[in-house]
Amino acid sequence: MDGQSGQAATEAVGIDLVAPEVFAPMLRRLALAAFGVGVGATLLSAVWLSWPYAILIGLVVAVPTVGYVFAFKRRRMWLSGTVIRAHRLFGEYTVDLADATGVQLLVYPGRLSRIVLKATVGADTQLVPLAMYTDVGSGRELHLLGLRKLADALASSELVAAVAISEVLVQQLRAEARDAGLDERPLYRAVQSVRGKDSVSPVVLTDSEVAALG
Repeated sequence: MDGQSGQAATEAVGIDLVAPEVFAPMLRRLALAAFGVGVGATLLSAVWLSWPYAILIGLVVAVPTVGYVFAFKRRRMWLSGTVIRAHRLFGEYTVDLADATGVQLLVYPGRLSRIVLKATVGADTQLVPLAMYTDVGSGRELHLLGLRKLADALASSELVAAVAISEVLVQQLRAEARDAGLDERPLYRAVQSVRGKDSVSPVVLTDSEVAALG
């Protein structure tokens, strides 16, 4: 039984706020459109230029968009125990929250405001989006299991700030679980407090502001 509990605790859980699969159909259409525009640019350029130059122009038009689509589809994040694994275009990037040297909540204000967890381990930094809200009171929040695992991972840290943010995530988890209104959700309240500051840059919540959310 203990072995099963330990395996469940370290089982990898996706912590993407918006999984790439959600946008898969749109991304396929975007890639096909970019490919079509590239082919069109190649054929049009071939009227005045030699084929090698025309093909080069087509590649310049199509490759950036197709490359962006491919990179976006590969970007994934998982949490296994206390370790965040971020799958990027080239390789995988890991940080261990248990070894964090700094943990903060950042709010990116705007018509679509985002609140993210910033974890620093030595020279390495990882951002984990927690929620995003529109200025009309709708949005998307990290799923319950992801919040639970992140809260547990942060609680294992020796940093006071990490433990405080863990408590905020627990309160958010409880609010989401009972389908509470947005005003009762700590992450939404954090975003609302920053909107009142009329800031256009990412805002780092102070220790006292984080404590007030819990």
